[in-house]
Amino acid sequence: MAYAFDFTAVVAHWRELLRGCLLTLQLSLLAMPITLAIAIAAVLVLQMRENISTWLIGTFVEIVRNTPFLVQIFFLYFGLPSIGVRLDPNIAAIIALSLNGAAYTIEILRAGVEAVSRGQIEAGLALGLRPTQIFRYVVLKPALRTVYPAMTSQFIFLMLTSSIASSITATELTHVGAELEAVTFRSFEIYFAIAGLYLLMSFGLSKLFALIGRVGFAYPAR
Repeated sequence: MAYAFDFTAVVAHWRELLRGCLLTLQLSLLAMPITLAIAIAAVLVLQMRENISTWLIGTFVEIVRNTPFLVQIFFLYFGLPSIGVRLDPNIAAIIALSLNGAAYTIEILRAGVEAVSRGQIEAGLALGLRPTQIFRYVVLKPALRTVYPAMTSQFIFLMLTSSIASSITATELTHVGAELEAVTFRSFEIYFAIAGLYLLMSFGLSKLFALIGRVGFAYPAR
């Protein structure tokens, strides 16, 4: 059976689709710095090598990495009200994205920190730097420089993962697309446009991250 393509519905609702893109970027760009902050704090704690803290962070990483993101976001949005905690869908999405992204970013950042040679740390100690200064200037900065490409890939994946937030009615692009599909009945055209918009956003973010990398990480890794 021949299918008559008609992108009139996509053109007619371009403002709604653009709003969906902006909401997707808003959710993602709010979650990314939270993700990075959690990861840096966790790696700092791991460097202290305290058994209980190491076990807690390891347990968190294993639980998040070995359970579906859909289950995690359902737990936050539908599970927490059982104990009296009700979250706005967008807030629940940001928290879920931040925690999920942090679990992966912790491992990426830890690999970068472990790649810093012991000699650099000893040089910092010899110069009389405090432990926090050594972690910030001698360990963290070279580690971030080393793992930055992997972290940007993780952040772009986080943006794509935000589409699952539509399952809890968080107002992002996929949710907007589902609403338009229900009104226009042009499923193929609507989701074709949505796929193209995600591709454009991924491409735009990759270029933005590349620019940030050239400006912010112009120092040597070692």
